[in-house]
Amino acid sequence: EAIRWATDYLLKATAHPDTIYVQVGDANRDHGCWERPEDMDTPRSVFKIDRNSPGSDVAAETAAALAAASLVFRRTDPTYSKFLLRRAIRVFGFADMYRGAYSNGLKKFVCPYYCSYSGYQDELLWGAAWLHKATGHPTYLNYIKVNGQTLGADETDNTFGWDNKHVGARILLSKAFLVQKVQSLHDYKGHADNYICSLIPGTPFSSAQYTPGGLLFKMSDGNMQYATSTSFLLVTYAKYLTSAHKVVNCGGTTISPNRLRTIAKKQVDYLLGDNPLKMSYMVGYGARYPQRIHHRGSSLPSITVHPAKIQCSSGFSIMNSQSPNPNVLVGAVVGGPDQQDRFPDQRSDYEQSEPATYINAPLVGALAYLAHSFGQL
Repeated sequence: EAIRWATDYLLKATAHPDTIYVQVGDANRDHGCWERPEDMDTPRSVFKIDRNSPGSDVAAETAAALAAASLVFRRTDPTYSKFLLRRAIRVFGFADMYRGAYSNGLKKFVCPYYCSYSGYQDELLWGAAWLHKATGHPTYLNYIKVNGQTLGADETDNTFGWDNKHVGARILLSKAFLVQKVQSLHDYKGHADNYICSLIPGTPFSSAQYTPGGLLFKMSDGNMQYATSTSFLLVTYAKYLTSAHKVVNCGGTTISPNRLRTIAKKQVDYLLGDNPLKMSYMVGYGARYPQRIHHRGSSLPSITVHPAKIQCSSGFSIMNSQSPNPNVLVGAVVGGPDQQDRFPDQRSDYEQSEPATYINAPLVGALAYLAHSFGQL
């Protein structure tokens, strides 16, 4: 039902051909207030992409989401599944036909918060990969074969997050070769291996940085998203390698699927409290977790406790205070510690203290895998 809630929204946003409603609200106006959701009165402006102002990144990502979700509902609700897939096909066609980054046309409304920093090529490859998986139609396999290189299939950018899908596409397409024996996609095993080798300390191709406590560290702003997404990709690729009885060769070092699982588990364990501060970065989990997260609804008193409206700027005094958040946002994962494993637990420090759905989302997959494999790692 959680997935259907999201796909129903995406279906509404893509109801008109060659048009997608991509944002509700003015990001600059919204960020200028620190108030509860119940008190918000900033404009609910609606922004769209279309033929004249394209957004291949958002459109192809939406197509990927709809195609992936169609697989979930294939057995339980085949009618809904087919509807999702038809819409995914149409939306991807729009993304590919009218190319451009959505933030080119909507820059003043979506930047700097939600700019398309990595461009749209990665999303086109990502969308095609999911449509290939969901349809099995040769159209998408041919698309990937013809366009893969120009869309960045072999780029060395080893990032997987809300903005960049390159590595995710490589891992997904490697399954088609490893498990489904699609020989024309054999290069994606190599592309995926290159990503894995970049993560392994001590190998000739290692480029990843880790904190002294062992957390993967890519950037100061919301770094935990890379730890969770990497963990998810590691266990996913380990599963594919195991099915195909394959390993990863990093120069003269052989990396087994079990090594990938061990690295993923280390990242998840760190997040949940096995770190120098003994701090769980999941709110509400463990004996010690962040108390002052950068989240309006969590930091301000509830309607029950404080019925009177909190005006747009009135909440900033609470935001800048040292008082713990009165409402515990159970399960939320924050941006995490800095490169030296330090975490100040300051509400104003959004880089480290802000939770986000794109941090939690890949963690669900990693946790599901680890829970299923508990006792075997």
